[in-house]
Amino acid sequence: MAVFQLTPPLRYIRIYYLSLTGVNGIDQHPWYRNTYAPGDDRLGTIRLGYSTFGLTALNVLDAIDAVHGAGFSGVELAFHRDQFNPFNIDDDDLAGIGAKLKAAHLKPTCVATASYFFTPSHPHEPSLIALERAGRKRRVDLIKRGIRVARRLGVPLVTFGSGFLRPAHARDRAIDLGELLRASIRECLQEIHDDEDITLLIEPEPGMYIETLAEALVLISDVNSPKFRLHLDICHAYCSEPDYATALAEAAPSTRYLHISDAREGYNLKIVQDDEDLAFALDSASVLVHFPDTADYLLVDRKHPIYFCDERPSSARKVRIDMLLARAGIEKDPTSIDYSCLYAGASSLDDEIFTYLISIPRLSFDVLERAKPIIAYLRGAKTPPLIDKMVANTRTGIAHFHELPGEGTLDFAASFRALTENGFSGDGSVELYHHVASWKTALVDSYRHLARLTDGT
Repeated sequence: MAVFQLTPPLRYIRIYYLSLTGVNGIDQHPWYRNTYAPGDDRLGTIRLGYSTFGLTALNVLDAIDAVHGAGFSGVELAFHRDQFNPFNIDDDDLAGIGAKLKAAHLKPTCVATASYFFTPSHPHEPSLIALERAGRKRRVDLIKRGIRVARRLGVPLVTFGSGFLRPAHARDRAIDLGELLRASIRECLQEIHDDEDITLLIEPEPGMYIETLAEALVLISDVNSPKFRLHLDICHAYCSEPDYATALAEAAPSTRYLHISDAREGYNLKIVQDDEDLAFALDSASVLVHFPDTADYLLVDRKHPIYFCDERPSSARKVRIDMLLARAGIEKDPTSIDYSCLYAGASSLDDEIFTYLISIPRLSFDVLERAKPIIAYLRGAKTPPLIDKMVANTRTGIAHFHELPGEGTLDFAASFRALTENGFSGDGSVELYHHVASWKTALVDSYRHLARLTDGT
């Protein structure tokens, strides 16, 4: 049984007692046994906010009003080309935003520097690890603009992600990407004055160069700045950490900010280039193999081995297909499907497939775009689906798709417990950018679920 108490008003998560028994219960985790005893009150606080990235159907002032009206205590201001564009807003705009926040008694918790900002079809590009300096400079400039906005509005935190490995990184293996990233971060940190309370945060994300909490903690140690800490997305941890409760506990002391959303198990599928050393671990993920010479794809899946092609495969290609399937332990003959017959138009699956494809590293955008009709076919865009779960590219098989809290399978009680018992106390924003069209429901229902969780009803 989990019992929580909420300090008034209904905006602060304060966990006073949790007892979950059983062999697989939370009390079996090392962090629980070593740091907590029933009745102990050494716990932090999580203040609930909401990100404007889930409210881009509104202008920024109306978004602030909506967050306030739903009962949240804070708001994350996310850069957006149309809603909150740092290249267009001026001092008068920021003064108006500041006045709106003050009137609503709403704390601006963080400035998020826009994964989708430069080219919405290619999120996170260019990144801080772009090989061309001009690309890195564009991202550095955007983050510095985030710091200046934070300074103007009194926001204590500015967040960003590392970016993905791209084909150019794979071709130039002499480049030290870790040093490239550290140098870019240090360049961003130069914008923060020694005497101001602004901290720059790294947010690990599935598929990115910095993907896990452990990788982020190593980066924070290497950069070695009191102005650089961790932004922990609980959904991302659920996707990337096999034992996410323990991972959250270990990361809590370095965490300054949270993103909160739900997620659920998906169909784990890797997309890779054909290679002589290609190996398969089908218990973890099926594999879609891309053949660069013909731009065809082989789905290596125990139930559904399929070859997607424009023309009948050559004898040599047939031999290669048989070799790959045998290597994966698949005895079933593959089905051949004419790629040109696949539906390539819009569907209700577009958001899911887009989010999945951008998480695939080391492949060109053309290879990923060409894979899109295949994913749509597997998921049933126009025909009965072969796969009845959201497609995923994660370490755990959890689909990286931000669900409303309570609509997935993430254990929020365990997550909050692990964080507050191990050093985290601060702000967390619900981030539901997959639910912009249904923002009213997302805003109200996510708050209602978290409030119900915190008072134990």
